[in-house]
Amino acid sequence: MAETPSTRILKIGDSVPGFDLPSPATGSSVAFESRACLPAVVMFVCNHCPFVVHLADAIAELANEYSGRIAFFAINSNDVENYPDDAPEKMVEFAEAHGWNFPYLFDEDQSVARAWAAACTPDFFLTDGNGQLVYCGQFDDSRPARWAKTDAEVTGADLRDAIDRVLLGMEPKENQMPSTGCNIKWIKGNEPPYFG
Repeated sequence: MAETPSTRILKIGDSVPGFDLPSPATGSSVAFESRACLPAVVMFVCNHCPFVVHLADAIAELANEYSGRIAFFAINSNDVENYPDDAPEKMVEFAEAHGWNFPYLFDEDQSVARAWAAACTPDFFLTDGNGQLVYCGQFDDSRPARWAKTDAEVTGADLRDAIDRVLLGMEPKENQMPSTGCNIKWIKGNEPPYFG
């Protein structure tokens, strides 16, 4: 399993695409606009990826820390026919197991992942309250043991710094380290041009 980095096709300052996706936990759909003009973290994740599992509890902690100030959305765009561990019913179990109190949404046709040029799980995006991209990068320097190049602990330092900057009205950091993880599992024939 090779590491796949963020594409970084969306640029800082770009207006991000919206979305309106079903939540397997509630049976209703959730739109990006539901953030009510709050800055938002949008992350492309899945249930089985070791990079996501490595960060899952810390993601919950970060979301709880910034509750009411930052909206959080997780999106699973994987091909669930070929990767049944990522099926919607298992998304509910995963979110409950890791204490995710934010929407975990299913992008069945992968159109949202393509619109955001997401490439890996996890792939993190942060917008300001106007829906403009201010961060596209890693959670922090930590990696699962098999891929770790340092002994960095899970802190969320990179994403936390970006969040604090947007809340304080500061300019985004120029040098943003791309996220890395497993590639999104594209439906055969649905692979975007930036994949591979």
